[in-house]
Amino acid sequence: MGKINVAVIFGGKSSEHEVSVNSASNIISNMNDEKYNIIPVYITKRGKWILYDGNIDNLKTVQFEKFGNQCILNTDNGEKGLLRISGEKVKLVPIDIAFPVLHGKNGEDGTIQGLFELCGVPYVGCGILASAAAMDKAFTKKIVSTLNIAQAKHMEIKKEDINDDESFEEILKNIRYRLGYPCFVKPSRAGSSVGITKAKNKSDLKEALNLAFKHDNKIIVEKSIEGLELECAVLGSGGEDTIASGVGQILPAAEFYDYDAKYNNEASKTLLEAEITTEKAEEIRAAALKIFKALECSGLSRVDFFLEAETNKVIFNEINTLPGFTDISMYPMLMAKAGFEIGKLIDRLIEIALDRG
Repeated sequence: MGKINVAVIFGGKSSEHEVSVNSASNIISNMNDEKYNIIPVYITKRGKWILYDGNIDNLKTVQFEKFGNQCILNTDNGEKGLLRISGEKVKLVPIDIAFPVLHGKNGEDGTIQGLFELCGVPYVGCGILASAAAMDKAFTKKIVSTLNIAQAKHMEIKKEDINDDESFEEILKNIRYRLGYPCFVKPSRAGSSVGITKAKNKSDLKEALNLAFKHDNKIIVEKSIEGLELECAVLGSGGEDTIASGVGQILPAAEFYDYDAKYNNEASKTLLEAEITTEKAEEIRAAALKIFKALECSGLSRVDFFLEAETNKVIFNEINTLPGFTDISMYPMLMAKAGFEIGKLIDRLIEIALDRG
């Protein structure tokens, strides 16, 4: 059998563009070039696709448009590949599988997964339904509410609910009455903690709502949970082969694990073995698998929880179907500890995707 042509697709129009480039750089540098023909495809912040032909040793410093041509996916299912556009010439570049490394909007929300389905291209990661449902925190909460797994008390608010100052004041009052302070305000469909604020009073809450609505027209407001921040990695097709890693713990340098704490603040730490009992770790692993399967996920996901200090109760936070793959990201580190170092993990993800077809 010859090499597998893998289009690694990264960048994109979302607020997590730079994280995506870092993740792709880490994945590509750990792919076995004896197994795979690596075809890097960079998506600009405007949405233009670039088939990159230059050096792939350090994608973080690359000028993609200078060393590549525009491309698009071929919609002819009989000739799976990318159409490279160079002036008036168009050439088919065959691909066997797409490996999307796109975080956030237009990457892990089901949209690009739908494009792959339309073009008949197998792809790594969750399908359209799982991607869309998991990306939308409000829908995820609705599904998880059927699983007898605890979640933080929350409210869903849509931009259309705020018509004037009076309706805005009414929403502020409802949040204070039902959830109290502090509370977290989150865009319903964003990742890497973009647009999230911890509100400690009415003034904070006003600013937090306005910020969240800049990222999405639907937001979630959650009661703050005091306790440990825990993460579990899941790998598999959703069937009997699906495994959950051990439980990791986040020690954020900031008040919570926001974008800056995740990627820029070196004082933030992660533990690959959470400081919890074996029984609680097993409860979290079981819950992660249950959520992964209920959402009909496939390939990979990272499932996040809290362990509430006051009650010692496991509380589901959110699921990420295309978690970060940077060299400091929890998903690949947890899977490495579970026996899937990154090269082996990449092989397994591609194998699952090809088996699914």
